[in-house]
Amino acid sequence: MNRLIPILLVFLSATVSLAQETKPLKAPSLELKDLNGKTVKLSKYMGKVVLVNFWATWCAPCVAEVPELVKWQNEHKDELQILGITYPPASLRKIRRFVRDHGINYPIILGSKATKRLFEPSDNLPITVIIDREGNIVDRIDGVIFMDEFETKVRPLIKQR
Repeated sequence: MNRLIPILLVFLSATVSLAQETKPLKAPSLELKDLNGKTVKLSKYMGKVVLVNFWATWCAPCVAEVPELVKWQNEHKDELQILGITYPPASLRKIRRFVRDHGINYPIILGSKATKRLFEPSDNLPITVIIDREGNIVDRIDGVIFMDEFETKVRPLIKQR
């Protein structure tokens, strides 16, 4: 037992050291088409806080969070960029109608299961990935993003300059 203690201390020390040296996870390079066929690059939004929101027109929780996303994009348009990525893409006609009917004021990008796997391996929706001004993934919210999560996870990033 006495011989085991030094070994455990070395192991714990190495684990703590590795945890301290972990670099932030950079957001993947992403270039996808929007509803008009224009290429949208995630890197274009460097310097802003970005919410990458994976959603689908058939997903009731996704639909429920749209009004808050629209509101936050309006309120923080200079510091925040929301990007809605369809998953899996429905017909363009259906997506355009959804965007118009819900007054979506942020870019909608046509994604795929492979696109989502760059950020999150599950098939759950909605998923919102929070990216800081330097392009680092800092958090992920599984399910609807609520006001309290926005206040604790996103607003502090917006306030940082």
